[in-house]
Amino acid sequence: MEHGILFWAVSAAAVILIGLSKGGFGGLTIMAVPLMSLVMPPTQAAAIMLPVMVVMDVFSLHAYRKFWNAAVLKLMIPASLIGIGAGWALAGNVSDDAIRISVGIIAVIFAIYSGARLWRGTEGQPPRWAQNKWIGRLAAVASGFTSFFAHAGGPPFRAYVLPQKLDSRVFVGTSVIFFSVMNAVKLIPYGALGQLGTANLGVSLYLFPLAPIGVWLGVWGVKRLPMQTFYIIIYSLVFIVGIKLLYDGLF
Repeated sequence: MEHGILFWAVSAAAVILIGLSKGGFGGLTIMAVPLMSLVMPPTQAAAIMLPVMVVMDVFSLHAYRKFWNAAVLKLMIPASLIGIGAGWALAGNVSDDAIRISVGIIAVIFAIYSGARLWRGTEGQPPRWAQNKWIGRLAAVASGFTSFFAHAGGPPFRAYVLPQKLDSRVFVGTSVIFFSVMNAVKLIPYGALGQLGTANLGVSLYLFPLAPIGVWLGVWGVKRLPMQTFYIIIYSLVFIVGIKLLYDGLF
């Protein structure tokens, strides 16, 4: 399959964003699929990114293998599988435009909500109701569902787990295990839907070398760029891409 320069440039940028997320700027994974959806169907974008993310997960699991919270994982992993199953059930019955609209809505809502919290100075202080276990299960279902279509399961997960006030390494390790399990499980429906064919896997293979570069840039950037400035830029980009996807899906 022939791909142009724009295709590769956007795909490379998406991998770098995921690497940045793994390197310290958590939450940037939500940007990857919306960005790639500007030049390809959202389902293909998600499929290309999945193997790259699975490879990154292997290294992340090794780094945080001693830091995780069993209670959170026991509560949220089973519920997340329900969300993935729901995404699988709907995947074959919705058009690319419908998925573009869905991903666009997720991106816009995430950007507005996170940007507002950043502006008010409440970023990192999620609402207390998020500590309820049933809310945790619902958050996990939402995380699995949005992760299936757009690898955008971070916001629901963070909304429930951050109030637990875990040690930073335990929070990161718990997040790594949670999303590693979901990414591994997603390989099954993605394969069943024919999204892991040689064409998509071939693109993933070309993108693999960029993964460690993104992680390194994340580690480097965290030490030098003010976190608030960085997130203002990212939230703005997420909002713009979300609006573009909504426009493409609707018109």
